[in-house]
Amino acid sequence: MIATILTDLWIVLQIIVGYNLFVPLFLYLLYVVFKRKPKANKGTAGPERDYAIIVTAYEQTDSLPAVVDSILKLKYSNYLVYIVADKCDISSLKFADKRVVVLRPPETLASNTRSHFYAINNFQRAHELLIIIDSDNLIEPDCLNELNKDFDRGYSAVQGLREAKNLDTTYACLDASRDIYYHFYDGEVLFGLGSSATLSGSGMAFKTSLYKECLEHLDITGAGFDKVLQKEIVSRGMRIAFNEHAVVYDEKTSRSDQLVKQRARWINTWFKYFKFGFSLVAQGVAKFDLNRFLFGIILLRPPLFIFLILSVFCLVADIWLSTTGALIWGAGFISFILGFIIALVHARPDKRIVRSLVSIPKFVFFQVLSLLQVKKANKVSVATQHYSKKSINDIDNEA
Repeated sequence: MIATILTDLWIVLQIIVGYNLFVPLFLYLLYVVFKRKPKANKGTAGPERDYAIIVTAYEQTDSLPAVVDSILKLKYSNYLVYIVADKCDISSLKFADKRVVVLRPPETLASNTRSHFYAINNFQRAHELLIIIDSDNLIEPDCLNELNKDFDRGYSAVQGLREAKNLDTTYACLDASRDIYYHFYDGEVLFGLGSSATLSGSGMAFKTSLYKECLEHLDITGAGFDKVLQKEIVSRGMRIAFNEHAVVYDEKTSRSDQLVKQRARWINTWFKYFKFGFSLVAQGVAKFDLNRFLFGIILLRPPLFIFLILSVFCLVADIWLSTTGALIWGAGFISFILGFIIALVHARPDKRIVRSLVSIPKFVFFQVLSLLQVKKANKVSVATQHYSKKSINDIDNEA
C-alpha cells in the first residue's frame, strides 16, 4: 500500500516538473497551425497619441543622459519625459529640452510602482498613454509609432521587444539568450495563440487609466510589480499585445555578483506570485477563456534553471527506477532543446550569443547561488547595478 502511494506520488511529481519540457514545442506547433492574424487597424491613424515616458532611477544617474538622448531622438513629438530620481543626487542632472521633467521625491520610495505613481501625480497634463522605461534602457526612434499600431487596434496594454544593449561578457550573452527564449514563447507565440504577452518590467505601454485602475489601490514593494499588473489586466478579460518592432534596449547582467543579486530578486518574485496562475487557469476554465487559461499555465512555470535541474534529477532517478520513465525524460529534453533552438533561429542572434551557450552550466551555477539568497533578496538589493555606458549611436554602429 505504501509502495503504491509512493509510486503514485513519484509519477505526479514527474508530471508537474516534466510537462514544462514539452510545453514550448507544443505551443510552437499550435502557433504554426493556429496563429491568429493581428486585428485590422480601425480606420486611418489619427493624431499622435499623448505619451508620458516614465523613466525610473534608483541611486544611480550615470546612465540617464544616454536614455534621455535616445528618447529625444524619437520620430514622434507628442510626449513628455518624467524622470523619477529616487534616492539620487540630481545636482548635475540638467536637461535643456523642456519636454524632460526631473522629479526628486522628498522621501525614498524604493518601489517601482511608487515611482510610477509619483510621476503620474506630477503629470503636467493628462496623458492618454504611458510607457515605462528603466534608467539603463535605450529606445528605438520608431518605438512609439509601433506601439500606436496596437493601441489603434484597440489594445490597452502592449509589451515591446527588449533587445540586448550590451554583449560584452559571457554572462551578458547568456542573459540575452534567455530573453530571446522568453520573448519568443511568452511574447510572440503566446500572443499569436490568442492569449497575452507576459510583461517584462520595461518597454511596456498602457492606457494611463488602465494602469491606475490596476495598481492605484496597491502598494507593491520589492520586485514583481509587472507580475501583479499582468495578472490584473488578464483577469479583467483583456489581452496584452506583443510588438516585436517596438524595440527597447535593455542592459544585460555582465558580472557574476550582479547576476546573483538580480536573479535572487526575480526568483523571489516567482515564489511570491506564481499562485496567480492557479486563479487564472480556474477563470479560464470557468469562462471558456483561452487568454486566461494559457496565461495562467505560463505563470505556473518555474524559472528555467529550476525545472531543468529537477528534470535532470528525475531522469537520473528513472535510469534506476523506470526505463520507460527515463525514455520519456529523454524525449522531454530533446523537445526542450528543439524548442530553444527554434527560438534562437527565429531571432537570428549575434554570434557571440551562440558561442556563449557552452557556458550554460556556469550560468546555472550562479542562479543556484541566487536561489540560496531568495529570502533576503529584496534586502540585499533593491535595483540592479548598471555598468554599460552605451548610447543608441553605439548600438547602431555595431549593427
